[in-house]
Amino acid sequence: MSSQLATSEESTVSRGSSVAASAGLGVFAAAIGYLLTYLLVGSDVREIFGEDVAQWKGVAWYFYEAHMVDVEASGQVGSFSGTRVLDLIAESGADPLYAIPPLVLFAVGAFLAVRWSVTDLGDAVIAGAPVTIGYAAVISLGAIVAESTTEASTFGIETTSSIAPVLVPAIVLGGVLYPLVFATAGAAIAAVANAQ
Repeated sequence: MSSQLATSEESTVSRGSSVAASAGLGVFAAAIGYLLTYLLVGSDVREIFGEDVAQWKGVAWYFYEAHMVDVEASGQVGSFSGTRVLDLIAESGADPLYAIPPLVLFAVGAFLAVRWSVTDLGDAVIAGAPVTIGYAAVISLGAIVAESTTEASTFGIETTSSIAPVLVPAIVLGGVLYPLVFATAGAAIAAVANAQ
């Protein structure tokens, strides 16, 4: 009886620590994906936006677009306002950026499955799915801090403009669906390979 209890406690601790490790790697995956994006388009951002926009914010917009999340530019001049969706990746010809989030997440999921010698698909889901926790936290916070707003007044007419990822799709699509699908797929494929 006591050995069964000890095994149950070890499995709970092990499962809890594996969820924490997966979530931590979710944060790592988001950081790596952003840094790779920065390496590929950082100089383009400086050329396109100049000093008007912080370079790290401009890179973040590309990173969100790579997750299929719309980045909106909105402006208001006096009582007139408008919004448009930017298409930064297509306009810059940086289509390879679309591959970065899936590949990084897939690699993280596969790493977890290999590291823990996972051979069962159920355990692969347990290894890969919690990556979503850390990834969603970074993506959600990033969508908020990546907003760039400018205000000006000319001849008494107020003008404002802002550019930011659309928050709800950023959280749901970029923060939850991407890691849930790709990290879990990486873990599942690695588990099948481990079982051979």
